[in-house]
Amino acid sequence: QLQASGGGSVQAGGSPRLSCAVSGIDFSMYAMAWFRQAPGRDRVYLAAISWSGAYTYYADSVSVKGRFTISRDNAENTVYLQMNSLKAEDTAVYYCAAGFGYPPTQYDYWGQGTEVTVSS
Repeated sequence: QLQASGGGSVQAGGSPRLSCAVSGIDFSMYAMAWFRQAPGRDRVYLAAISWSGAYTYYADSVSVKGRFTISRDNAENTVYLQMNSLKAEDTAVYYCAAGFGYPPTQYDYWGQGTEVTVSS
């Protein structure tokens, strides 16, 4: 139901955009988020966007604020993560997730992940 794409091998400093196409749920009623899991590390929360797109949140605990932007297109049932100025430490599998309410207390639906490898 959540299909993430846009990952691959990227040079440091690159600016890929990840997409997550959603089907099978009423996309416009769900908040969406992006997480990532680096090799050997726990999954971490990166960013979230409310159902309307009016509100966004970026985690302070990871160095993505100011470099990553979450957005959504409710007409296309898709959420995006624009990533700029990539660093080697951004190498991870990136997951999208859907949760009800904002901020969601839990995420009910998850994508399969798309891998991003940053090389210098």
